[in-house]
Amino acid sequence: MLFLLITCFTFITFLYKSLSLKPLPLWSSEVRLLSIWFWKDFLILNPFKKGFLEAFISSKMLALRRKSFSSRVENVEANSEMSLLDLPELALECILERLPPEGLCSMASVCSSLREKCTSKYLWERHMKEKWGRVIGPAAYREWQWHIASRNDSSLFNQAKQRGLVTYLSQFWPISLVRSNSSSSFKKKLSPPIDSIMSWYLALESGKFWFPAQVYNRENGHVGFMLSCYDAELSYDQRTDTFQARYPPHGRRAIAIETGVTWDRLRAPPLDTSPHDLYISDCLTKLLPGDHIEIQWRRNKEFPYGWWYGIVGHLETCDGNEYYCRCHDSDTVVLEFNQYTPGSRWRTTIIDRKDHREEGNEADGFYGGIRKLQSKEEISMWKRLWPSDVLE
Repeated sequence: MLFLLITCFTFITFLYKSLSLKPLPLWSSEVRLLSIWFWKDFLILNPFKKGFLEAFISSKMLALRRKSFSSRVENVEANSEMSLLDLPELALECILERLPPEGLCSMASVCSSLREKCTSKYLWERHMKEKWGRVIGPAAYREWQWHIASRNDSSLFNQAKQRGLVTYLSQFWPISLVRSNSSSSFKKKLSPPIDSIMSWYLALESGKFWFPAQVYNRENGHVGFMLSCYDAELSYDQRTDTFQARYPPHGRRAIAIETGVTWDRLRAPPLDTSPHDLYISDCLTKLLPGDHIEIQWRRNKEFPYGWWYGIVGHLETCDGNEYYCRCHDSDTVVLEFNQYTPGSRWRTTIIDRKDHREEGNEADGFYGGIRKLQSKEEISMWKRLWPSDVLE
């Protein structure tokens, strides 16, 4: 018996010293927690000491959780490094301003704080103006607002359907499981707000949003449309950096589709007027020989108007001498389309300065409203499109 006590005391002393020199590994707390769960499950077989063991288990688990949490906080504080969000607000804004659109999209997926900054209206308005400002006008903005309204209506309908599905599934599955699955699938689809500038920019880039604009020399410069500009619906092709254009039907003619339309052949409509409506001119009394103009013209009254380039000419009674010219005092205005050969029926037309309305016939077409070109940029654009050969 004495030998047994001496042996046990020696072993305990050795074990204590070895344990004091070597701390327990990190997984020891997890093993102890595992043993607690084992005893908790074991209570099913031995329910008589349930109250005592449950109190013991609860206190042990609470202590372990506190210790684990404090160690994690210490590790985070010890290993913390400076992040992008630690920069001053002005410095961070300067960095984000220099990012391209794809860079902003990548940064927006990092965290909620960067997402809020990278989807701001200020950043995306600049990108929208730089790339799309020349081809986007009030008509395209209205089309986008209608698109948003239709998306909102469909999303409300889908939400109602989803709520009905959740109610039905909750009869068979735990409601927490159903809600967690639906919320997790929703979080996976992180997208900008549908009414944001960022969302509009990405919709234009994707080519899924068709917007109204105008195309110079439609249908690949068809001879019948030289030096004209027609309304169309456009879709962007990011792969080729060109556009697909859909022109409205002309009478019985089906919708015409043109691919490969380049940026230099596009413009935002300068006037917020439907291609089927007559534009009421406000410049007729100020027109002088040599002024550059655009005039509405259509083949017949079933067709939409296109805008055609021309120049104000001199009356037949005027020799063109600027010191003796009195053409601006006449009620008649001569319009010249010099891309056509002299003697062509499309070369000139005459309009009434004081009471101009749609004029023409089924043979020569119908002339509508006139707008005077004020900027050198618009005039130079038409000159760049001038045909290499004179038209008949």
